Amino acid sequence: MTARLAQIWRHPIKGHGAEALDEVTLETGRTMPWDRTWAVAHEAARADGTGWAPCANFSRGAKAPELMAIMARLDAAAETVTLRHPQRPEITFAPDREAPAFLDWVAPLMPADRAASARIVRVPGRGMTDSDFPSVSVLGLSSLRALSDAVGRVLDPRRFRANFWIEGLAPWEEFDWVGRRLRIGAAEIAIRERIGRCMATAANPETGRRDADTLGTLEARWGHTDLGVYAEVIAGGRAALGDRVDLL
Repeated sequence: MTARLAQIWRHPIKGHGAEALDEVTLETGRTMPWDRTWAVAHEAARADGTGWAPCANFSRGAKAPELMAIMARLDAAAETVTLRHPQRPEITFAPDREAPAFLDWVAPLMPADRAASARIVRVPGRGMTDSDFPSVSVLGLSSLRALSDAVGRVLDPRRFRANFWIEGLAPWEEFDWVGRRLRIGAAEIAIRERIGRCMATAANPETGRRDADTLGTLEARWGHTDLGVYAEVIAGGRAALGDRVDLL
């Protein structure tokens, strides 16, 4: 079976909503356009927007599972984001100019025993990926199905906040790509490393509640807590749903 690009996702605000796309044009050495362009620093964070910072500085689903139920829609021309959550009214705001409105909106979704969301940061020229290099993430749907079978329930891909989901691979085949190049549509990427997972994946994106022992199941069944790989864009180009995915 030929491997194909099955899903494309971006996350305009790190940890605060996913948005499905039909196509994207990647740029060499950059994160996916508008993916994790903004991040929400909490009150104990040292991130100031002058450069990349580790994920521990930001409000995210690993510590605040209700954030996982947010869906996002970006208006790139206006640089506004619309967020939806089953427990909150829809909000449209400009992250660079209207942070207070967002902070009021998200406050009820944050656990009382966690550092509160304090400000929105943006680093010019790159998204705030979990990796310290500008990355895109690639995951295999067969690996997700294998984990779903082991957990005993169908796991929504949104739990894993990927950019690209590939259909037509063997389970865990993507781990063999580390150190290799991949062509997705007209773009080429270099696979750099496996993605270690966190507690965000335990939360159901429909409800924002933890309902699956993803990490425990990965460890018990396969001896690791990884799913998917990080890659670096080495040749920009368009990638669209249904495009072939070829190992080079």
